Amino acid sequence: MSFDSITRRNFIKTTGTASLASLLVGAQNLHALGTNDKVRIGLIGLGGRGCGAGIIDCAEADQNIELVAMGDLFPDHLDQAEETIRRNMAKKNLPFDDIYKVTPETMFSGFDAYKQVIACDVDLIILTTPPVFRPIHFKAAVEAGKHVFIEKPVAVDPVGVRDIIKTSELAEKKGLTVVAGTQMRRARHIMAGIERIHDGAIGDMLSGQSTRIGGALSNWRQSEAIRQSSWSDMEWQLRRWLFTTWASGDFITEQHVHNLDLVDWVMGSHPIKAIGSGGRQNRTDSIYPNVWDHILVEYEYPNGARVTHLGSQIDGVSSRNDMRINGTKGRLFLSFAKVSIEGKHPFKYDGPRVNPAVQEYKDTLDAIRSGDTINEGKRIAQSTMTAILGRMAAYTGRNLSWDWAMNASKLDLTPKEWSFTDYPLAPVAVPGKTKLI
Repeated sequence: MSFDSITRRNFIKTTGTASLASLLVGAQNLHALGTNDKVRIGLIGLGGRGCGAGIIDCAEADQNIELVAMGDLFPDHLDQAEETIRRNMAKKNLPFDDIYKVTPETMFSGFDAYKQVIACDVDLIILTTPPVFRPIHFKAAVEAGKHVFIEKPVAVDPVGVRDIIKTSELAEKKGLTVVAGTQMRRARHIMAGIERIHDGAIGDMLSGQSTRIGGALSNWRQSEAIRQSSWSDMEWQLRRWLFTTWASGDFITEQHVHNLDLVDWVMGSHPIKAIGSGGRQNRTDSIYPNVWDHILVEYEYPNGARVTHLGSQIDGVSSRNDMRINGTKGRLFLSFAKVSIEGKHPFKYDGPRVNPAVQEYKDTLDAIRSGDTINEGKRIAQSTMTAILGRMAAYTGRNLSWDWAMNASKLDLTPKEWSFTDYPLAPVAVPGKTKLI
């Protein structure tokens, strides 16, 4: 089955005559809204993405929405959310008073906050919590019959990926829209370039390089960078989740999934093998609990082509973010800003552009209103697994197959109990010493 055929099973009508979706649990939530109906939103996760790009991009896509419920693990994040959202909407000249309809009764904190937000009268759930929570929250939202915008990545381990796939299948049966936060899929120049690649513009793909070198994110949540004596292990690690492997999946999963998603899209498949290495030499301060700062992974694809991904998060080095794919008839260059093809069928994009981060929310809201559902759950699960496969291979120093990692690995980084208590931090991974699970 092709990459797109797995992940583009969409356009399931939920209006008109009774469909399969209308007979399933949660169908009462699935009626198509009218063009002018407000979409009621519940926001789970009130960090920089939730109160920034999440609800702000959504409002910029369509002001005919209402944010009616929100939740976060930490009460102080919840307390700060309204003012943060107000400030961010003002920067975009968005009508805060028309959109923000959260009341004290629909604000929740704690490990069960997600359940309380989902239980509110909302049409769409936006999930912007640390990735380790994504399979749990996604399942709860879909079981409750809610449409979901699910931020990338969607898991931190193979067990989580498998859970996401199962929940995506349930969402498909229920006729629910699921849109993933891999916004570069909606960048017009990337769409045009990859369409030409799939039409044979560079011939058979032979090899490639994906590179994302950026800063250490040393300014991330500076107010929480130093551990307070009152914080338990669990609280500390979740407040610093971006730099905690079990909560984020490390940076190749948390951030570089964007790049690897595009590699998979270009190659028309997930990889079949990966081998890699890496470590940390720069981000050794205590504010970075146990993630790496550099990684190199070679992925092998079904046609025999090999694509290397070089990634780092280190301050003071040259930055780069692009991809090159070599074929029998030419070469593709692709970045988040431009695309070009050299060879027998040269191409440069000079057409219209959109803000892809806003467009993904527009597509979500349009699908909810029309009843023509979109389900990107399996696709983002696959791209997330590509990143996880690379991390597992590099952490252990082992040459890993996709089939084994996807179907046999028992790696599960989710804590067995959610409570603010002692939770020893795993040591930084060392290739050749870290065990393969």
